Amino acid sequence: MNSDAGWVSVVIPARDEEANIERVVRSVAAQAHVAEILVVDDQSSDRTPEILARLKPEFPVLRVLRTGPLPEGWTGKAHAVATGAREARAEWLLLTDADTEHLEGSLESLLRRATSRAIDLLSVSPGQETPTWWEKAVIPLIFVELARRFRFDDVSNPDSPVAAANGQYVLIRREVYERAGGHEAVRGEILEDVALARRVKRAGGKLLFLPGALWVRTRMYRTFGEMWRGWTKNLFVLYERNLGRVMGKAAELLVADIFPAAAFLALAIVFAAGLGGQVTGLGLAGCFLLLLIRQARYGRALEDIGFDARLAPYQLVGAGLLALLLLNSARAHVWSGIVYWRGRGCSTRG
Repeated sequence: MNSDAGWVSVVIPARDEEANIERVVRSVAAQAHVAEILVVDDQSSDRTPEILARLKPEFPVLRVLRTGPLPEGWTGKAHAVATGAREARAEWLLLTDADTEHLEGSLESLLRRATSRAIDLLSVSPGQETPTWWEKAVIPLIFVELARRFRFDDVSNPDSPVAAANGQYVLIRREVYERAGGHEAVRGEILEDVALARRVKRAGGKLLFLPGALWVRTRMYRTFGEMWRGWTKNLFVLYERNLGRVMGKAAELLVADIFPAAAFLALAIVFAAGLGGQVTGLGLAGCFLLLLIRQARYGRALEDIGFDARLAPYQLVGAGLLALLLLNSARAHVWSGIVYWRGRGCSTRG
């Protein structure tokens, strides 16, 4: 294939994305340096194909590919991205999700960063839209936890073994992608983005991982059920399939967040009923102070990765839900052996 130097082939896997597909296509088409937009329709059963057919005359750079039945041993997303990448012709690939919106000038800005610093794979963690209470509670807290497990500076440090990427936005040199084996090499991975980044870094490639709210935004899940299934699929893998770590994090959330809140409520009831003395008052003050400290630290952690610190009051609810999600993810991966997403089951046991 001929290579369009300095240009980008955008690959967008799409399965039942009627709510999102027009937004992402329009936002990507408005970017500079886009040679082509390859939307891979992964057997959608909704209006996704109809919307793409309507957009095609408006955007000559748009190409629509359709996948066949999912081959054995592949996850759906890895197969869809691999299908698009095989057809790409530009020097760079931008692998991005259908639920993203790319802000004005984002591709040019990030491509300039990558080329000026000789980066092989650049990934950003998009800004998260959280209109509902459950999104405000869970999504920011999970991303704070992920930022602790995969520190941006560590991922971007060539001397650190830590590697990660966010599959919602991966900008990678095509030559590096092919040398790493592409998505065929990570075809069975639930977190194919992290697995690809690890392969690139282990082969000597340079990674750059950044908070991405300035360039891209997304709403990951539109229903509570989608969120529950999505994080059930991902969390156990993000904790490296280590049952002890998952149980430890769930216990930490319960002890550090839920228990002080429950103790504060119980002591407040006792104190208000006039049944407690000075010790009860001191316990009440101590629990309140602990909750304030935890919330202040959480607010600073939110700001560090591009979230609004005003989401901090949702921490308590988020801690409870995240503890349940961690336990459910462990159950699905360890005992059930299968996780579900977009109507497909995926074995967790190879």
